[in-house]
Amino acid sequence: MLEPSHNNELPAIPGKRYFTIGEVADLCAVKAHVLRYWEQEFPQLSPVKRRGNRRYYQRSDVITIRQIRSLLYDQGYTIGGAKQKLSSHEIKDDTSQYKQLIRQMITELEDVLDVLNAPVK
Repeated sequence: MLEPSHNNELPAIPGKRYFTIGEVADLCAVKAHVLRYWEQEFPQLSPVKRRGNRRYYQRSDVITIRQIRSLLYDQGYTIGGAKQKLSSHEIKDDTSQYKQLIRQMITELEDVLDVLNAPVK
């Protein structure tokens, strides 16, 4: 589905359960107000809201945001076109999200391997 080349330049998603809006903004290279706007436009985005109406995003939300970002910024889709593309791919078995998760895990495991193989000082 979405094989954006720019997502490789984005930072790795840490192995946390929840992320604040500021963390997601940094991970996805968009501003917080853009994320709040996308929540209104894309029903796929539904962060957990807790005390004080604070948003907490999960890993799947971060991946979806990266897909939206790729559609809008890298592939040139409009908001309407990106909505349509995302909803049409939700109907099918959406494996790209899993592929991206696997790529992310491989990157993280390679980083761990580098740390383990580093000479001890």
